[in-house]
Amino acid sequence: MWIDSHCHLDAAEFDVDRDAVIARARAAGVSQIVLPAVEADNFDTVRLLAVRQGFAYALGIHPLYVMRAAEGDLDRLAEALATHHIDPRLVAVGEIGLDFFVPGLDAATQQHFYVEQLKLAQRFGLPVILHVRRSADQLLAGLRRVGFSHGGIAHAFNGSEQQARTFLDLGFKLGFGGTLTFERSLQIRRLAATLPADALVLETDAPDIPPQWLYKTAELRAAGATSRNEPGELPRIAQSLAGLRGWTLEQTAAGTTANALDALQRLRGLIGVSGTG
Repeated sequence: MWIDSHCHLDAAEFDVDRDAVIARARAAGVSQIVLPAVEADNFDTVRLLAVRQGFAYALGIHPLYVMRAAEGDLDRLAEALATHHIDPRLVAVGEIGLDFFVPGLDAATQQHFYVEQLKLAQRFGLPVILHVRRSADQLLAGLRRVGFSHGGIAHAFNGSEQQARTFLDLGFKLGFGGTLTFERSLQIRRLAATLPADALVLETDAPDIPPQWLYKTAELRAAGATSRNEPGELPRIAQSLAGLRGWTLEQTAAGTTANALDALQRLRGLIGVSGTG
């Protein structure tokens, strides 16, 4: 059994064949998928998709969307968490965090939305799914500032070993996906190979972060080629992790599944639970 701990199945890229994408994922053995929201306007979309398909979801405002968010969107998040906090499919607050790679994003605005969402997660007793891009130290500082105590997942982790171990000390798991399939991703592959076995969860971030076999160069993309990632690619991504760790594929599935269940504990109650239509 595989768990894709981070997949944006609600994205427009899947509008033409979402059911077929889900069918392929299930055929590949991906039995549970976590669907993080990115802004207040898609809270209901991800929730209803998760209910319909038997998946899990998270509610939050992504750092790339905070510049078009209003202060009232934090109130909408608080209201949604208050309404749905006992929903067993609501497994986290996310995707939240900080992004200091994309130009044009105001750092103060990002920090405000990040800290306020951490406070909401703390209030409702939920873990968080963190967006980490050139921001690990600032994310860690926010966790300490809030006194956050419910752990979660540092999604698409790309920091240093010291930063990784600090997240682990705070009760987090680290998300690894398509990037580790590239031989040139030396730091990420080294971390995936050497961090404690109980640190790692698998994710696709589909439709983003395609693995090496789906990657298209900038020239090909400019010519119209696409490289959409899918949750059904997770077992093949896992083969790369297994090769780095010297694990069998069965060991990789069992270990990363157990880690995802530790990070997002409500997932335990969803294993084997189907959608309600």
